[in-house]
Amino acid sequence: MLILGIIIGLFVLVFLVVIHELGHAVVAKRNGVVVEEFGVGFPPKAWGKKLKNGVLFTLNWLPLGGFVKLQGENDSASKKGDYGAATFWQKTKILFAGVVINWLAAVVLLMALAWTTGIPKIIPDQFSVASDTTVVTTPVQIGTLVEGYPAEKAGLESRDKIISFAGEPIENTQELIDVSKAHRGETVAVVIERDGAQKSVDVALRDADSAVFGASLGQQESIKATWSAPITATVDTLQFTWVTLQGLGNLLYNFVGGLVGQLSFDSASREHASEQLGEAGASVAGPVGILGVIFPAASEAGPEQVVFLAAIISLTLAVMNALPIPALDGGRWFVTALYRVMKKPLTKEKEEKIHGTGFMVLMVLIVVITVADVAKLF
Repeated sequence: MLILGIIIGLFVLVFLVVIHELGHAVVAKRNGVVVEEFGVGFPPKAWGKKLKNGVLFTLNWLPLGGFVKLQGENDSASKKGDYGAATFWQKTKILFAGVVINWLAAVVLLMALAWTTGIPKIIPDQFSVASDTTVVTTPVQIGTLVEGYPAEKAGLESRDKIISFAGEPIENTQELIDVSKAHRGETVAVVIERDGAQKSVDVALRDADSAVFGASLGQQESIKATWSAPITATVDTLQFTWVTLQGLGNLLYNFVGGLVGQLSFDSASREHASEQLGEAGASVAGPVGILGVIFPAASEAGPEQVVFLAAIISLTLAVMNALPIPALDGGRWFVTALYRVMKKPLTKEKEEKIHGTGFMVLMVLIVVITVADVAKLF
């Protein structure tokens, strides 16, 4: 399952990055900018072919995304067909084409879920059209097990779905909690579903006022729709966009606040700052975390979870690339716009210095996050 999850994760990430770059390439070509190369994966090159439209299409050995190479990519380039020779409006369309493609991909994926298994409900006020909504609730599922407690001793496993408990069908987590407390100190039959098959397991419950079962419980609600699926998917994507921006804001606040707080002479302030840094670190994942943990877990949970995860990652790519971060699309646009407002020439050297520094900072962050991901695995 781990290897399968990694393969699925690589495929999804490459696909989402490739369509992002394809957006740049198509809009650039339509606006008179020459597309020199379109690559799947990153160099070294494994195979390449010149297409009829003059674009060199390459497959590369590092399967971590893709890229598009435009003629005259620096802002000061001025030859015909150069990106730099395009108007400001044309550059805006080219730079944000990838953002639009990724955002629309998230809408399409959520729309497909709305028509089939349903869009997972992950925020309290998640939008749906009441007259065309069916709420699908999954069986209660075991999350983490407490070592030495009844659920773990009986051989139950994380992700087991609980069908009935002590002879009573279970519809939600509260029912299970109430039934387990009513039978505390007894040995009860628990019918579970694992790998598509049901079986009964005898569990000796603790005789206590709390934690008689010894496992965290989860249940997922999903929103299904028919004619309103495009509307639901679009509004949900807008809501998730706002939640993503809020999450990035909280991450930045905790990270900066944590770093500044470490300089305090007060031990309580430093302890609070350490907690902030811990929260910031726990809320992000790098390539190792995404491919080695998140995608294997989603793959085990089912194809609908993989599709939902792909939609969220596509949306995150759109949001990140829309922000004014040097080396990313929004950062390139912001620097270009800033120099236009200041009425100063953006030379090749200045542009490369700004975005080169931004790229190095991003690479350092990825390395730090990757090290943290590896530490979490152990």
